[in-house]
Amino acid sequence: MQFNLLPAFFIFTGSYFPLAIILAIQDIPSLWWSQSICNIYALSTGKCLFVPFEHPVISVVFLVISGLAVLLAKHALGNISYPFRVDIKRAKGTPNEIINYTFPYVVSFMGMTYGDPQKMLGFFVFLFWMFAITYKSGQILMNPLLLIFGWRLYEVTLVIGSEEKDVRVLKAGGLPQGEMEAQTIQDFYIIKG
Repeated sequence: MQFNLLPAFFIFTGSYFPLAIILAIQDIPSLWWSQSICNIYALSTGKCLFVPFEHPVISVVFLVISGLAVLLAKHALGNISYPFRVDIKRAKGTPNEIINYTFPYVVSFMGMTYGDPQKMLGFFVFLFWMFAITYKSGQILMNPLLLIFGWRLYEVTLVIGSEEKDVRVLKAGGLPQGEMEAQTIQDFYIIKG
């Protein structure tokens, strides 16, 4: 099974929610951090700032889109059908592979700000290419967002029918030996929890 383009996009975009938070925090000027906390007097005189961002539209839009993508990705993963049974013989967890997949390119954008249009354009071009590459290569599920949802990546030896295979498996929680329901999505087997 191949992920449809829209659910794949949600899963990919949701993985950038932590980066959206980092960029939003970097978009708050130091002057805002030094002001006093809003109280009833400040509210009545209109001296409270509830939108602290220098570039509020792009900060809020990126936060909302990536935050909604997290929720939609969780929904898409929850609606997977599991049409066949597999017998798990051996399983070994590989959680670092999911983190190692995105860490290098997230760090490269730590110095980026919304006030630098050239870097923002480069960032969006980068996101487009990363989505295209991960979608076409079948690696859309190599995503640290899944760790937040409790999913784990395993290297597994399993039996389907009478054929034994060594595969990568994603499953929410632990993966015991025995028979389970499964689905294939791109290069992964998804096991029902």
